[in-house]
Amino acid sequence: MTSITRLRIRDLNDRPVSGAGEYVLYWMVTARRTRFNFALQHAVRRSLELGRPLLVLESLRCDYPWASERFHRFILQGMADNRIRFGRAGVAYYPYVERKPGEGKGLLAALASRACCVVTDDFPCFMIPAMTAAGAKQAPVRMEAVDGNGLLPIHEAGKPFPTAYAFRRFLQRDLPSHLEEFPEPDPLAGYSSLVEPDLPDRVLARWPMAGQDLLACRPEAFRTVDVDRSVPAVGLPGGERAAGDLMNRFVRERLEGYDTGRNDTAVHGSSGLSPYLHFGQISSHQICTALFAFEGWSPGDLSDSVAGKRQGWWGMSVAAEAFLDQLVTWRELGFNNCVYLKGYDRYESLPGWALTTLAKHASDPRGKVYSLEQFERAATDDPLWNAAQRQLLHEGRIHNYMRMLWGKKILHWSEEPREALRIMIELNNRYALDGRDPNSYSGIFWVLGRHDRAWGPERPIFGKIRYMTSENTARKMDVKPYLARFGGP
Repeated sequence: MTSITRLRIRDLNDRPVSGAGEYVLYWMVTARRTRFNFALQHAVRRSLELGRPLLVLESLRCDYPWASERFHRFILQGMADNRIRFGRAGVAYYPYVERKPGEGKGLLAALASRACCVVTDDFPCFMIPAMTAAGAKQAPVRMEAVDGNGLLPIHEAGKPFPTAYAFRRFLQRDLPSHLEEFPEPDPLAGYSSLVEPDLPDRVLARWPMAGQDLLACRPEAFRTVDVDRSVPAVGLPGGERAAGDLMNRFVRERLEGYDTGRNDTAVHGSSGLSPYLHFGQISSHQICTALFAFEGWSPGDLSDSVAGKRQGWWGMSVAAEAFLDQLVTWRELGFNNCVYLKGYDRYESLPGWALTTLAKHASDPRGKVYSLEQFERAATDDPLWNAAQRQLLHEGRIHNYMRMLWGKKILHWSEEPREALRIMIELNNRYALDGRDPNSYSGIFWVLGRHDRAWGPERPIFGKIRYMTSENTARKMDVKPYLARFGGP
C-alpha cells in the first residue's frame, strides 16, 4: 500500500491512536467512492498497521442546508453502489440515513468510542469543516482528515491566488512533483478486513443501518425521510458506476472538440462530471488517469515553461488541455480560495477594484428589478435567461456559457450587488447538483469580478465589471435549439 504525502493529512485533534480499539473507523463524508480515494487508502493502511478491521461509516443527515429530494436521491444512489463494493471486498460498511432531523446525533461518538482512530475527508467548503471539527471534539481518539480533492494538495500553496493566470503559473512550477502521487485505483484490492467488527446491539437498534429499499430510493421507503420535496430528483443517476460510465463516454466520444464545444449551446460539449465530482463519486485523479491513457501521455511530456499559458504546458491535444484547464486550474483555484481566502462566500471577499466599482454604481437606476421568487420561477422578460433557469430547475445544471449569462443578468436585474449575490447563491445551492462547492462559488463570484480584471467602457450598474447580454449571446451562437428545449414552462 503506497504511503500518502503528509501534506494531505491533517490531525483534527491531539488525541492518541488507541492500540486497544476494536477497529479503524473511516467516516466517509465527501469522498463518497471506493476508488481513487486517498482517505480510504489511508484508512486501509491504518487498519493493516494496527491489525484491526476497517469499519466505514457513510451517513446522510436530512437537515443540511438546502437538503432536498434531488440531492438525497443522488447521494443514496451512490451509497447503494458503495454497499455493493464494500460487501464484495469484505469490508464492514455502515450506511446510516436520518429520517428526522437530529436522529443521527451521537452515532459518530458511539462508533469512535470503540475505534483505534478515525479517518475522514478534508473538504474546505460548505458545512463540512464545521461538521468534521465538531466530530473531532467528540472522538476520544485521533481523527485525521485526508485531502483527496485535487492533483495539488490543498494546503500546499499557502496563499490565495487572485487570478487563474497566477494560479496556473504556480501549478506549472509545483504540480509536476505531485503527478507521481496518485491514489491507488482500488485501495480495497487484496485487502482482507480480518474479523468483521462486532457492533453493539444498542448502537444498531438506536441507529439502524439503511436498508436496501431506502438505498434504492423505493417510494415507500424514501417517503419516510424528511427532506424538501419541492426540489424533485432529476434523471441523472448518482453513484460511482454512473460517474465512471459517463467519464469513459466523454473521453472516448466527446473530448474531441471540447475546446470549442463546451461553450456552444447547440452542442453537448461539456463532460457533465461536475455533480459526481461535487459529491465525491469520482475524483479528478481518476478522470486524469483515463485522460492520460487516452492521450498516451506521461509526465515527461510536460513543458518546462511556467508562463501561465492555457495551452502547450501539458503536451496534449488542444481539446485535452482545454479540459484540464477547467478540471485542474479552475476547479482547484476554487479549493485554494476556500482554504486561504477569508470569507470566500461573503461579498466582502471580492477584490478591491470590484468592490469599488460596484459601490459606485450600486444606486444606478435599474430598468427592471426582479424578486428572488420571480427569478426562481423563470418569470423575467428575457426568454434566453428564462431558458437557463428552467434548465437549472429541471436538470439541476446550466449550460457552461449560459451559467455566466445567468449570473450577469441577475446582477443587472437586482436592487443592488449584495442582493444579486444572495440570489445567485440561493438559486445555485438550492437547485444545482454541483452547487455548495468551491468551484460553484468561484463561478458565482466571477460574475462580480473575482478572478477577473476591470473592463471598459464603464457601464451603468456594472461599472467596470465584465458585461454580458442575451442579445450578444444570440449573435455569438445559435441559441434556437436551446430555446426550443428549455424555452417552455
